Order: sequence, then structure tokens, then C-alpha cells
Amino acid sequence: MRHGKKFNHLGRTADHRRAMLANLAISLIMHKRITTTLAKAKALKKYVEPLITKAKDDSTNSRRVVFSYLQNKEALKELFGVISEKVGDRPGGYTRVIKLGHRQGDAADIAFIELVDFDENMAKTPKAAAKKTRRSRKAAPKAEAAPVEEAPKAEEVKEEVAEAPATEAPAEEEAKAE
Repeated sequence: MRHGKKFNHLGRTADHRRAMLANLAISLIMHKRITTTLAKAKALKKYVEPLITKAKDDSTNSRRVVFSYLQNKEALKELFGVISEKVGDRPGGYTRVIKLGHRQGDAADIAFIELVDFDENMAKTPKAAAKKTRRSRKAAPKAEAAPVEEAPKAEEVKEEVAEAPATEAPAEEEAKAE
């Protein structure tokens, strides 16, 4: 029986699983977003978030502990440099898993996992102005139609067009003379 055993073994031995998660973590740190299966993305989230938390404290001991998991100097520099600066004030939740659908060959659930603070597309989208709440119809304010300005009449437009070339003509003649 597997009562209380929530750890996903991913169909691998312990050494293979440890090496695979370390490689995925290095790729995530270096590229900020990777695409993988949903099960691996969820397992990677549990693996990499404590490492990012450890990287917020830039000490020799925390560097050694994180290096024991990753075994990659470039990823360590990136994690303790760029990433720890960006996530310094965030209390947790450094990664986001977004489901993409099913893989064509074996119908495995595919997802991408990314570092939250490094997603340019989400950062550019404007935040919602106000939180939407549910209210009864009685309390909802009635929307009144704003006064609509009338469009200029055709005669006014013709007058504006007739005046415009007269002001631009001397400038064109000066350009030709030069």
C-alpha cells in the first residue's frame, strides 16, 4: 500500500531522477522557461523552489548547498546573481506551470515551467483596474450614455482642405530651390 506517499518517482531510479531534476533545474535557471511534461514540471517546481529560496541568502554555505544539488558553476552564478536580485522581495512562488495540451506521439500532458519574475509577456499586460465583485442588480449603477459629439459637416472639411495646401506650398518651393 502507498498510504501517504505523495512523492512522484517519475518511473525512474533515485539516481536517475536526481540527475534528471538537476538537469531540468539547470536548464530552467539558464533559460528562464522550459517545456516538459506536466509531471516533470510539477516535480521540478518542488525541486527548484527551495534552491531559489536558499539563493536569496548569498553566503558560502548556501552556495555550497545549492552547488551540491546543481553541480554547474554557470547556473550557480546566474542563480545567485540575476535571479536572487529579482526574487529578493518575493516570499515564495518563484515558478509558474502552464499546461499546453497533449503531445502528439504519446498523448503525454505537456506544460511549460517558467520563473515568474522573468516573463516579459505577463509583465507587459496591464493589471486589472479594479477587482470585479459580484453585486446584486439593485446595487449596480446604471450606465448612462455619454454625450456624442457631432461629426464636422462636409462644408467645414472642404474649407480645411482648401486652406492646408496654401500653407504648405511655400515650403515645397523653398525645398525645390535648394
